[in-house]
Parts: sequence; structure tokens; C-alpha cells
Amino acid sequence: MVTGIVGLGLIGGSMAKAYKKSKQTVYGADANEITLGYAILSGAADEKLTDENIGDCDLILLAVNPDIACAWLRENAHKISPSTMVIDLCGTKRMICEVGFALAKEHGFTFVGGHPMAGYHLSGIKNSRENLFEGAPMVIVPPVYDDITLFEKIECLLVPAKFGRFTFTTAEEHDKVIAYTSQMAHIVSNAYVKSPSAQEKNHVGISAGSYKDLTRVAWLSETMWTELFMENRENLIQEIDQLIGYLTEYKDAMVNEDRETLCSLLRDGRLAKEKADGTPT
Repeated sequence: MVTGIVGLGLIGGSMAKAYKKSKQTVYGADANEITLGYAILSGAADEKLTDENIGDCDLILLAVNPDIACAWLRENAHKISPSTMVIDLCGTKRMICEVGFALAKEHGFTFVGGHPMAGYHLSGIKNSRENLFEGAPMVIVPPVYDDITLFEKIECLLVPAKFGRFTFTTAEEHDKVIAYTSQMAHIVSNAYVKSPSAQEKNHVGISAGSYKDLTRVAWLSETMWTELFMENRENLIQEIDQLIGYLTEYKDAMVNEDRETLCSLLRDGRLAKEKADGTPT
């Protein structure tokens, strides 16, 4: 199998390494020629993805921001073979799927929306690894929802990544859910660590897992996440407004020295966690 990968950062680089480990041919493309050169020299990619070999690809993975993925598709759609499947790996789905499905219909190839639910707090190909996606969920937004043969082909083409499960959904549902499960977590973490208590480092030796867990994803790529947040802003604003409301309830209870209300709020949160994820083991 021949796989083309556009974008060789953490996600694309990890895909490249996974496919190379499975003895697949990998053609890579990246706006940064140093990154592309590193990928080829390190063995993560065989050679550059070009106009001459793009038609040889069985699979093309778009591991770049949604606006770049859309621009790449608009520029290269006419070069893609009808037998090729293109899967994007963007963090939001509505814009890229709208563009991808339309161009695929026009030019005859297959486009599928995708979002691997795995990552790392450090970016770049040097932090990529071949097992990043092993056992992780993969969200798929297919062009149709009644084609079992298509679903099987998608899973077959993605075997080298070793995903643990596949979830099929719509672009709209994906973006609504991801606003809460991923994007909100990054915003809360990023805002939380701005406290002077963190910057003065007077927590060293007093903090443990709670601080580390909550601040882990504050170490993010601001350029990438700005685009993802802005594209999904209506869903994300709704989640932020809800959180502000909940936080205000806790604050008001303490300002008013209302122990009963505070205890009730904490109990409600514990029960909400149990309802969402089950009791701790």
C-alpha cells in the first residue's frame, strides 16, 4: 500500500512511522522543508509527495489544520486518483468535510472525515512515535452511513495505526461533542495555570497529581488551537458559559458561607461523574 501524508508534525509524523513499521510505502509533504528532510532521513517517509506520485497513493492522510487541509484539497483534488481514499485528521470536522465531500464528488475519489483521539503535549515530528494511536479511538465521518463495504475499507486502510475502536458520526455531532471533551479541557487548563500561584512556583513540593493532570494540556500549540477554537466557537462558547455558571455557584456558596449549598454542589458533581463514567475502581 502507498500512503501519502500531508503534514509531518506530531500526528502526521506518528502516522508515517506507524505505516513504515507496517512495511508500507510513505510519501510525505510538509510546508517546512527541514521537517520533510528529517522525515526522509530518519526513515519515517520514503520520499516527497509530488504531482508525479500523488496518483499512486491508495490512501492520503491530511494531518494539518482545517484551513490548510481545505486549501491543499482545492489545489490538488484533480490530481488524486479515483481509487484513492483521502482521510483528514483535523480536530474539527464541519468545514473540512463540507469541502472534502464536494471535491471528492467532483473529482471521483473518496473523502472521509477522521479524528484520531490521541495526542501528546509536545508537538513536532521529533516527538512523534509509531505507537501513538495504538488502542486509541478513531472518529470517522463518512460520506454515507449505509455502506458496510466502505466502512470495512476505511478500517482496513487504517490498520497500521492500530486504533482500538472506530466511532462513526456526523461532522455536526463530532464538533458539538469535541467542544466539551477536548477543547474545553484545553481552555480550562490553559487558563488555570495562569494563576500567580503557579507562576511563583510556591506549589512545588506541595502539589501532586491533581495539578499535573489539570495543567498537562496547557502546554499546547496556540496557533493550531486558535484555529480549532474559532471554527467551533459557537459550541465552545456555550460550554464556557455553562462552566462559568457552575463556577459562580461554588463561589457564591463560599462568599455566603453556605456550607449546605456547597456540600450539595460537590455531591451533585460527584454524582454527575458517576453517571458519566461509572464509579471508581
